[in-house]
Amino acid sequence: MAAENEFLLHALFMGIFITFVYDILRIVRRVIPHKDFFVSLEDLGFWIYCALEVFLMMYHESNGTLRWFAVLGAFTGMFAYKKLVSPYLVKYVSLLIGKVISPVVKFVRWVTNPIRKGASKLKNAAGKARSRTMGKNSRLRWHIKKKLTFLVKMLKMTI
Repeated sequence: MAAENEFLLHALFMGIFITFVYDILRIVRRVIPHKDFFVSLEDLGFWIYCALEVFLMMYHESNGTLRWFAVLGAFTGMFAYKKLVSPYLVKYVSLLIGKVISPVVKFVRWVTNPIRKGASKLKNAAGKARSRTMGKNSRLRWHIKKKLTFLVKMLKMTI
């Protein structure tokens, strides 16, 4: 009986730990905005990590046997942490990190501003030069693009 209680306690702490790790991901996402692809990639890595952690806990504690009270304990730990700690941790830690990083980002933008403006001017000048030389061929390119688009659509409909 004592071994099962200890296993339940480990499962409870595993649920808290898993939710804490996900909160770290949430904090990073608030501080550094991500594209949907990278969010999905992070989530995939997180769930693979969690699956391995839970498997190892089950393997060491119950020789790989799935115990439903352990699953219930993990969900209880997740739920309690999510309701009691998570909202405040994510909100205030991301706010604190944002306050610390904001002056650094502003300084880096200020220092690199002349470089960014020069690069923008070069890009605009190159675009204007390119458009002057391509003006003669633009009608031909438009016609070829239209034909290729039509062929791609026909291929998709056939498939």
